[in-house]
Amino acid sequence: MKAAGIVAEYDPFHAGHAWQIARARELGAQAVAVCMSADVTQRGGAALLPPAVRARAALAAGADLVLALPNPYACLSAEGFAAAGVALLSAVPELDTLVFGTETPDAGALLAAARALLRPGFSEALAARLGGGRPFAAARAEAAEALCPGAGALLEGPNNNLGVEYCKALLRQGSRLAPLPLARVGAAHGQPGPGKGGFASASHLRALWEERGPEALAPYVPAAALALYKEAADAGLDLDRRAFEAAVLSRLRAMTPAGLAKTRGTGEGLEHLLAGAVRRSGSLEGLYAAMKSKRYAHARLRRYVLDAALGYTSELPPLPPYLQVLGASGRGLELLRGAALPADASLARLEKKSAACAAAAAAHAAAADLAALCRRVPQPCGQSYTQKPALP
Repeated sequence: MKAAGIVAEYDPFHAGHAWQIARARELGAQAVAVCMSADVTQRGGAALLPPAVRARAALAAGADLVLALPNPYACLSAEGFAAAGVALLSAVPELDTLVFGTETPDAGALLAAARALLRPGFSEALAARLGGGRPFAAARAEAAEALCPGAGALLEGPNNNLGVEYCKALLRQGSRLAPLPLARVGAAHGQPGPGKGGFASASHLRALWEERGPEALAPYVPAAALALYKEAADAGLDLDRRAFEAAVLSRLRAMTPAGLAKTRGTGEGLEHLLAGAVRRSGSLEGLYAAMKSKRYAHARLRRYVLDAALGYTSELPPLPPYLQVLGASGRGLELLRGAALPADASLARLEKKSAACAAAAAAHAAAADLAALCRRVPQPCGQSYTQKPALP
C-alpha cells in the first residue's frame, strides 16, 4: 500500500476514526485521503458540526487530504454513498487502497458477496423475495445467500453491508483501489456506550453532546478534536435538532403530491404516503412513524424525506463530477496532481467546469444552506462558496 483512501462521515470525528488513520499508516500508507460527508448524512439528517470543523479534526489526527462527499450523494443509500465515495477517491491518482471498517475483515469474502450482488440472477432472486412481502434487507440477504453461501450472514453486519457496497463499487467502476477491511474496534454501530478499548460510536457521542455538551466527549475524542468542538460550540455552530425538524417540515408542508413525486426514489405511491404523513405530523420522528411499513426501511424513509425537502430529483448526475477540497496538508495537495476530475477548494470555480458540476454544486449548496440555518446560532447562506480550506 502506497496511499490510502477512506470514505467517512466523521459525525463527529472520534478516537476510533483516529485509530483507523493511524492503522492505515502502520500498514504502509505514506499518505491518507478522506472523502467526508459535508453537511448532511446517510441517515437522512444534518451533521452535528459543519464540515470545516470535522475536516480540521481529521487533519489534526493525521489525514493529508479531506475531500467533500457532496451533499446529494452523502444522503444516498449505502449503495449510492459507497459508489460516490469510491468514484471520488479513484479520481485521485496516487491512491491505491480503500480502507474501511467491518465486522468481518475478510476482503475475499466481501468481494465474493459483492460479485453475487452484481450477478444477473440477483435482481430476479431479490424481486421474488420482495414479492413475497419480505423486508428489503432480509430479502437482499436471502437472495445473496442463494447465489453465494455465507453472503447472507455477512450482510447482517451494518459495516459488512457497507463494505460489500464499497467492493461492488470498486468492481463496477473498474477501480484500481484494492479493498482493505479493518476489524471495527470499540463500540458497534449505534451502540449506546463505549465498547472494547473505550471507543464509542458516533451516535452515542451525538447523544452525549445533546445531553451534556462537548465536554462529555473528552474520553472518546482526540484532544485536538475536543478543542475544535469546544470552539465550535462557543460559536453556536452545533446543530439545533429542533430547528432542523421545523425547517424540513415547513418545506414539506408547502409541497404538493405532484411536487413530491419529482423526488428521486419515488415509487409505489411513496409521495402520497409522505404527503399524508406530513399533514398530521409535528415532528420528524412522528413523520417517519406515520410512514412506517414493511415495504420501506426506516433509513430509506429518512433519506426520502430529506431528498424531498431539498428538491433532489433523479436528474442529478449519478456520480459526483468534481473534487472539492475541504482541507489539505502540503502532501495532500500533491495527491491531487493529475486528478481525473476537476479539483479545487472553490465551489464557485468548480461549478463552472461543466453542466454536471453546476447541477451538483447547486444541490450541494441547497443542503449546506439548510444546515447553516439550523445551527444553534443560525448562519448565513452561501458559506459553501466562501469557506476557506483548512490548511494545517
